[in-house]
Amino acid sequence: MASAYFEPRAPRVLAHRGLALDAPENTLLAFARAVAVGARYLETDVHASHDGVAVVSHDPSLDRVAGRDVAVGQLTMAELRRIDLGHAQGFASLEEALDAFPESRFNIDLKEDAAVGPTVDAITRTRAASRVLLTSFSDRRRRRAAAQLPDVVTSVGGAGVLRFRLAAWLGSRSAAIRALRGARALQVPERAGLVRLVSPRFIETAHRVGVEVHVWTVNEPADMTRLLDLGVDGLVTDRVDLALPLISARS
Repeated sequence: MASAYFEPRAPRVLAHRGLALDAPENTLLAFARAVAVGARYLETDVHASHDGVAVVSHDPSLDRVAGRDVAVGQLTMAELRRIDLGHAQGFASLEEALDAFPESRFNIDLKEDAAVGPTVDAITRTRAASRVLLTSFSDRRRRRAAAQLPDVVTSVGGAGVLRFRLAAWLGSRSAAIRALRGARALQVPERAGLVRLVSPRFIETAHRVGVEVHVWTVNEPADMTRLLDLGVDGLVTDRVDLALPLISARS
């Protein structure tokens, strides 16, 4: 089963934690809002619950989203579903999200080692591998999950991104390929501190070795336009409602 993740052609708009203008982030409602305005790609994050279920959550704790000083991993999936996140939403499992949006492609950030097994299980049970991209700041974690899901595509982790940037600066195609370690995408911020990652040379090198460049988190139309003009392949954005019409108008 070949991956369909990179179909149709770029540029892509990835709905960062869904569309959370009038819905809590990373909930089924936020994903539904994004799909309703035309999003094909849903970006999300996973942790593991106390009972070993892949939970859709960016943060390791409930403090920011629910005002509770407790870790996601301290609660069972049943308990997490009962947490009031607003708009009648609770935490969802990754399996529920994949099942609820069978036509959507998912960009899944593995936030912790404990989430790898449950994420693999959820993707396997829903037969969603061909529409999933896995990423993580940890390349080791990303590769561990990908080894169990040969039909998924992946994005390189933090250390790999820095190695790729150096390879691009040196003009070394072989070093760029080694830095990717099998990844098909580079999902990066435009800058990391004082270091500029996304440059014409970075993008050109990525395209030369057959990978896409997706930039996060881009919410201003002027920045979207500037990055698209540079040749990036995807925008990870909280404002999919702005990005999609902008790209449509460009085409």
